[in-house]
Amino acid sequence: MSGSHLSKEFFELLKAIGESKSKQEEDRIMTREVTTLKKKLESPPPSNKPIPGMPAHLKHPMDNNILHNKKRAKEFLVRLLYVEMLGHDASFGYIKAVELAASTLVTHKRVGYLVCGACLPPEHEFRFMLVNQMQRDLNSSNVLETCAALLAVTRIITGDMVPAISGDVGKLLMHGSEVVRKKAIMALHRFYQIAPEAIGRIDLIEKLRRVLCDRDPSVMSASLNVIECMALQDAAPFKDLIPSLISILKQICEHRLPSDFDYHRVPAPWIQMKIIRILAILGKKDAQASNGIYEILGDTMKRADVGINAGYAVVYECVRTITIIYPNPTLLDAAADAISRFISSRSANLKYLGVNGLAAIVESHPQYAAAHQLAVIECLEDRDETLQRKTLDLLYRMTNPVNVEFITSKLLEFLRGTTDPFLKSSLTAKICSIAERYAPTNAWYISTITSLFEISGDLVKKEVAQNLMSLIAEGTGSDDDDEAADVTLRRNAVDLYVRLLEKPNLPQILTETMAWVLGEYAYLSQEQDLTDILDKLCTLARKARSTAPPSTLQFLSLAIMKLVAQAGTCSGNAAHVIDDFCKSRDVDLQQRCLEFQNLLTSANQIMGDVLPIDASCEDLEVDDNLFFLDNFVQQAGARGCLPYQAPEDDSDDDDEYNSNTVRSLRFEAYERPKQPGSLDYINRAAQGAAGPGAQGIDSAAMEPTMQQQPPPPPEQALQLRPTTHVWGKGGASKAVVPEPAPAPAGVATAVTGASNPYAPTPAASNPYAPTPAASNPYA
Repeated sequence: MSGSHLSKEFFELLKAIGESKSKQEEDRIMTREVTTLKKKLESPPPSNKPIPGMPAHLKHPMDNNILHNKKRAKEFLVRLLYVEMLGHDASFGYIKAVELAASTLVTHKRVGYLVCGACLPPEHEFRFMLVNQMQRDLNSSNVLETCAALLAVTRIITGDMVPAISGDVGKLLMHGSEVVRKKAIMALHRFYQIAPEAIGRIDLIEKLRRVLCDRDPSVMSASLNVIECMALQDAAPFKDLIPSLISILKQICEHRLPSDFDYHRVPAPWIQMKIIRILAILGKKDAQASNGIYEILGDTMKRADVGINAGYAVVYECVRTITIIYPNPTLLDAAADAISRFISSRSANLKYLGVNGLAAIVESHPQYAAAHQLAVIECLEDRDETLQRKTLDLLYRMTNPVNVEFITSKLLEFLRGTTDPFLKSSLTAKICSIAERYAPTNAWYISTITSLFEISGDLVKKEVAQNLMSLIAEGTGSDDDDEAADVTLRRNAVDLYVRLLEKPNLPQILTETMAWVLGEYAYLSQEQDLTDILDKLCTLARKARSTAPPSTLQFLSLAIMKLVAQAGTCSGNAAHVIDDFCKSRDVDLQQRCLEFQNLLTSANQIMGDVLPIDASCEDLEVDDNLFFLDNFVQQAGARGCLPYQAPEDDSDDDDEYNSNTVRSLRFEAYERPKQPGSLDYINRAAQGAAGPGAQGIDSAAMEPTMQQQPPPPPEQALQLRPTTHVWGKGGASKAVVPEPAPAPAGVATAVTGASNPYAPTPAASNPYAPTPAASNPYA
């Protein structure tokens, strides 16, 4: 049951993993497996010394170690791969995989490469240890070893290693085995993906030209992947390959390839699709290149339409290519016919292809959409959600001024039944877009957007509601000012919103829009009286008081105020709502209602001027001179009030701020300060002791200085006291000041008390005390 190639332990492991009931049980199994593998992989090497008493022909019990028993080495590494795949750390066995990759046995080498490629992270240092081994295998004469190395380089090589390996891989393009040549092309493709700068583009293109003409179809088909990848970035170097690609495609359609490449009687469908995609890239926006592609595309579509899924795939690629290359009317008609068969099919897969193909055609040729409009609408009713999404996208692209009403009604109907929030949001945005772009009339736009408000609610952007209110307020905006049409538009909007007032659970954006429109134009309604509309608005406001946000309550309160002003009287319901809103926590709403109450009680006569009818688009006239206050000023002056006096302008501030002087940093060095000589201090001290007539001091020269700048008072000079104060509970303690030494004759000493620690120190005992003015040249 387990097979001869599996050990019992391995079989039990796979069985336990498959029968585990939970993730926790699976983790316990893999934890035990990790412990087992660590013991087996880290066991010591076998000893060559014989065991006493054991026959010589028997093997040493440690000979089953993984490092020396290659038979079980492969199995242990495969088990290690299972550990890694199930989310557990298997890094303890990476080095064993590197060692097994250097084995001489191809099966062991392939397992080692497989584990290294699947488990080693891109930045792991063990990858660099494999470079030399892969180079040896690439240059090996054994085809199996070369193929194993070519497969390994596609998974192990990083961008830094490409220059070391690309040369050996390029040589294998001339190998005698077609399998090696095909795998070499695949390796070069991988190199170009991870490090295109390390591969010479011109050299690679020349190699691809040779490989494209390879005698083996598998090698040729492998080169198509690289050509497509490079052509997507720059198609110019491959323009001259169009005849070769057309020739290859023609040979495939004529069944010239071996039957091994056929799939359900369709000759090499994947090679056909790849070539067709390359032709689409090369013929895009190029009329000259497209001329040579038209014939082969038409022939391929006819031959591939055989009623098989593989053939439908080829036809779909032809349709996409027809829509991409320079347009051809004949091919577009053929593509439209193929699309019609796809859409009308019962298969959801073919319908999906048809919707995708028609979307590609309609994007550049919208005239083909009208013939398939009903078929696309039927796809919208399919149960397949993927097909529904594609159909909605197609309907959005198909919309034009002719079919906008029909398509929008279908989209709204679908939107009403869907519950997917992401689909609902996307479809809401699309309906808003097509309604603004293709609206046939303003009345239709108002009705459609109102229905969208009711269905989608807050998913509609606030800008849409603002545009709707602007449209109702401004009307047609024509030059002849068709006032009658604008009044009719507003009346219809009012009647529409009055009918919606009785519906429960109205969305916020719809409630705010209704409140604004009814507050401005409710007097135009012919279905209901103004007081009835006011009562319904008051009922709606009372219901929304506890659930609606403050912005909605502000809209409702303002609408009630405007209707009260239009009616000329305040009903009981309106007064009750305004009283309730005066107690609102929202300061703005509270202030609006308090001001309205003051208007009702004290200035009812100006209610119509404060809340005029249909004045949303009128410009406000601002009285800059405030002439309406002249009577008030005259009355105040008669009572003895002083006239207003404008404050004097501070010219200093104006000069400071209006000065044209540019202030900047000064980078000049300051002047070096003059330092006194070494004998200056001695001369000053001697002068203080000898009096003003001492030798060396010019008293006459110092006298003017003394008069201009008197000496500073003693309390402003720096005082250094030879006492210590300790800050304690009662403040700073006073220490006893030592009695100063007797001053020399002729020097005036400062009177100081022993009990005053803050008194200035005598000049004779304090070298830092201020020098008397008579002997201080700096005074």
